[in-house]
Amino acid sequence: MNNNMITKIFHRINYMIIVALFAVGISSCDESLLETVPNDRISSAIYWQTPNDALLAVNSLYNDLDGVDIFYYDALTDIAHTNDPFDVQANIEKGIYDALNTRVDGRWTAAYKGIAAANAVLENVDKITFTDEALLKRYKAEATVLRAYQYIRLVPLFGDVPLVKNTLTVEDARNLTRTPAADVWNFVDEELAAVTSGTDLPESYDAKNKGRITKWAALGLKARAALYAGNYRKAADAAALIINSGQISLYPKYENLFGYAAEGNSEVLLDKQFIKDLFRNNVFSVLAPYSQKNANCSFVPTKKLIDLYETADGKKITDAGSGYDADLPYDNRDPRLHFSIFLAGDILPSGITFQPAPNSGTADAAGVTYHSSTTGLNIKKYVNAEDYVDIGNCGINIILLRYAEVLLTYAEAKIELNEVDQSVYDAINLVRNGRDDVKLPSVTTPAGLKELVRNERAVELSFEGLRLADIRRWKIAETVVPGEVQGLTFVDDDGAVKIVQVASGLRAFRADRDYLWPIPQKERDLNPNLTQNPNWGN
Repeated sequence: MNNNMITKIFHRINYMIIVALFAVGISSCDESLLETVPNDRISSAIYWQTPNDALLAVNSLYNDLDGVDIFYYDALTDIAHTNDPFDVQANIEKGIYDALNTRVDGRWTAAYKGIAAANAVLENVDKITFTDEALLKRYKAEATVLRAYQYIRLVPLFGDVPLVKNTLTVEDARNLTRTPAADVWNFVDEELAAVTSGTDLPESYDAKNKGRITKWAALGLKARAALYAGNYRKAADAAALIINSGQISLYPKYENLFGYAAEGNSEVLLDKQFIKDLFRNNVFSVLAPYSQKNANCSFVPTKKLIDLYETADGKKITDAGSGYDADLPYDNRDPRLHFSIFLAGDILPSGITFQPAPNSGTADAAGVTYHSSTTGLNIKKYVNAEDYVDIGNCGINIILLRYAEVLLTYAEAKIELNEVDQSVYDAINLVRNGRDDVKLPSVTTPAGLKELVRNERAVELSFEGLRLADIRRWKIAETVVPGEVQGLTFVDDDGAVKIVQVASGLRAFRADRDYLWPIPQKERDLNPNLTQNPNWGN
């Protein structure tokens, strides 16, 4: 019996005890007590009265967006690794998980919590009298997009999922069935098309409302959803509307894109907003090297990602004449490598030099403790010196959608449609050379361009939570995920060049099973109508 099963049994026993005690207590109480208004929530009978009620309800939906949890997704791919071998997510990497896994259950629960909250807004907001009809329409459009966001997360993970469009009764919930993924994608596309075809969503907001859903965010999500669904025409068209608008542009310095000075810049279409002290995150604590006030190194980069970065000449490291030196693998490389990953010799936020080699004798030495990075590499994005004072109190916004992704979505969709023209090269080249000096590609064949765009998504969007959906839809996970986890290249005491091998880091991926997660067992216990994904048992 595994730990998840034991935990589940204990939860059920505790639940039965609580229910029994509650029943005994109720039987001895005055029946009038049952008529009281709940004191742990706001009753719908007294809510939905004013436009401010609507504002607060819509604001709450933004809390259901992904935040620091975007790193969970990438750590289940080839480009990153879950550092703690005892974390439940580590079992997913190793392929030894099931429908009781709490990470799987948590993703499902979080998404449907966001969907339920959005449904509540859409069902109740019309009860309120608005003097500003445009504001009512905007609130409904925001809720529609935020509900679609949750489905865009769910389907790549689970495939067919229940399509819930309204608040459910207990009986309704017990009779839900899974909706074919294609129908969910059609629903998402129709919903996002409706809110982007008119003027319900503004193109921008004033400073007080920065971070809310814009027309461009909705179009960007529409392009992402269509790409995931394999509807390349709709993906290209939605992305083209953003590109041709002339309203969105790349931030000039990739190096600074994930820092405080860049917040709210023209490249960001959607982010989750945070404020130190008031609504904070702990991204510094989660990602930074261990020497930085005992940060957790929860998710760390891998050598497989480093190998995807081209050389400064725009060539793959395996290409003849690339200039790549396996003994000095971080020299002469795409500058985004150094902007995204802490490498030996980098200056850390505390002012010390990062020395992660196993023989360095520092707190960051790979393998010296399970707290330090097991690969000898650390994620640099979002680790800002401003947060060093209090590493669990970060106010940096987490980017969920940006213009570079839109450009790559457009390029990929056009290539898949066999419509390679100058606009495809322009989109790719803008991502590679629109900010920093990344050499332009010389690839011209459709097959070569497809490979190039896939590589660009891996390096440009590394640690932004998109890689898992990508390797699943491309059906390459079975090739890129399995095997040992490797990290830093370093010089040992005997002068030999070695590569860090993560102990107990052998990854597995079953092509007949792991392209979809199992439907959580807890959900199927509550509703036997929910079928299970292939090869996850009955």
